Amino acid sequence: MMDSTAMFRLAVAVVAYGLGSIPFGLIVTRLGGAGDIRAIGSGNIGATNVLRTGRKGLAAATLLLDGLKGVVAVAGARMAAHLWFAAIPSVAVAAACIAAVAAVVGHCFPVWLRFHGGKGVSTALGVAFALDWRVGLLCAACWLVTARLTRISSAGALVAIGLLPVFLWALDGVWPAVAGLAVAVIVFGRHHENIARLRAGTEPRIGQRSRSA
Repeated sequence: MMDSTAMFRLAVAVVAYGLGSIPFGLIVTRLGGAGDIRAIGSGNIGATNVLRTGRKGLAAATLLLDGLKGVVAVAGARMAAHLWFAAIPSVAVAAACIAAVAAVVGHCFPVWLRFHGGKGVSTALGVAFALDWRVGLLCAACWLVTARLTRISSAGALVAIGLLPVFLWALDGVWPAVAGLAVAVIVFGRHHENIARLRAGTEPRIGQRSRSA
């Protein structure tokens, strides 16, 4: 049988995955009258594709909600660990790291959508802020600066998430950095088509509409 700590970590992973798997992009666009986001642009449920509908408000709402579910997953895991294992600070760190990875996995591979989800950037930024607000600010700044210079959202996202484990290692130590690395691997894997287009110089610019998938 698993001990109480192992059971707690498993519960954290399941709950964080569930939170991460909520498809806010799909929900927001349907409620906003923009139709099924999976039939628009790249077919992705994330904020960048929602922006391709021309509805900036819906894209902003998707960005915020996808980020918040990452924050709630990590902050909730840390709070629960402090409540049940107050004398073991390392449990809180482990719970936060597990929740961070599980939330991003949930967003990218939601069971409700047959494991076809988003690319994880907004949720990854959310967990970055929850793990360490300084790291969240650094990643957000890297995203905004790179995106502004290149006019390519995916370029900014990849730079920001690529630096996530570096910032976590520098400010928070090994295990948060390992979680950050796992998140970065997932996000980069989900962006393999974007990376190919970036290399070919054909990646869409910010605000550019794409043909329906």
